[in-house]
Amino acid sequence: METSTQTTKIRLDKWLWAARFFKTRSLATDAVNGGKVRLNQQRSKPAKEIHLGDELTIRTGYVDRTVIVQGLSKQRRPAKEAVLLYEETAESIENREQTSELHRQAAATRPRGMGRPTKKERRTIHRFTRDTASSKESTTD
Repeated sequence: METSTQTTKIRLDKWLWAARFFKTRSLATDAVNGGKVRLNQQRSKPAKEIHLGDELTIRTGYVDRTVIVQGLSKQRRPAKEAVLLYEETAESIENREQTSELHRQAAATRPRGMGRPTKKERRTIHRFTRDTASSKESTTD
């Protein structure tokens, strides 16, 4: 892996992209500007330089991750190499697993028919509305 030991700082948005937290640098920039990323418990700007040992709190979706910067890379490398750039804290892992389990349980207990209709239900709705629309046209003639 081309982790530069001579480079002691790199832009925050570029590191988030290289560490594969976000698919593009513009998504990483938007997340930092939107307050979804905190550097050492403080909001920062995308161009803020990060150093080894900095603590980042990253919110993606409903998941909060707290990571410690272990390496700096200017290039986006394979995922196996990207995980070497940071170390997630034990509390963060535990909280993430608990949140994930809560979301799984909530989805399992959601009553049927709540939320968006399934494909089958949508076809039934379209069929019904099409049939009622055609029956109204025939009665007005």
